[in-house]
Amino acid sequence: MEKTLVILKPCTVQRGLIGEIVTRFEKKGLRLAGMKMVWLTDEILSEHYAHLKEKPFFQRIKDAMSVCPVIVCCWEGVDAIHVVRTLAGTTNGRNAAPGTIRGDYSMSVQENIVHASDSPETAEIELKRFFKDDEIFDYELKNLLSLYANDEF
Repeated sequence: MEKTLVILKPCTVQRGLIGEIVTRFEKKGLRLAGMKMVWLTDEILSEHYAHLKEKPFFQRIKDAMSVCPVIVCCWEGVDAIHVVRTLAGTTNGRNAAPGTIRGDYSMSVQENIVHASDSPETAEIELKRFFKDDEIFDYELKNLLSLYANDEF
C-alpha cells in the first residue's frame, strides 16, 4: 500500500482542529502508520521548502511553519497520495471546494491546514525527513475488507 506524509500545520494546531482533520482521513479509510508532534527547525524548513527558496514568500512560509509545533503523519492506503490530496482540496483555501479540508477550514493559501506529499517520490523523501524507520508502524487494519475489494490491495 502507498504511504504519504501529511503535516497538520501550525494554524491547525492553534485552531484546535487536529482531531477533526485526523478524523477525516480515518473516516475515508486511510490507515495511520505514524504520527508525532514536532517543532520544525529552520534547517528542516529550509530543506522541506527548498523548491520555494527563490520565491518572495519563502521566509514567510518558514516563519508561519515555526509558530508552534506541527503534527506529522504517515497515512497509508491504496492510492493514498491521490486520496489525501483530494481530501485536502486545492492549495488556496478560498478556492477549495466545500467538503474538502481546505474548503471547509481555510481562507488562505498559506494557512491552509495541511501539507500533503504530491508524488510517490516526494512522499518517500518527506517521510524519511520526518520519521525514523521505527516510527512507521505496520499493523493489520481489521476493516480492510470493508474498505477494498479483495483484488484492490
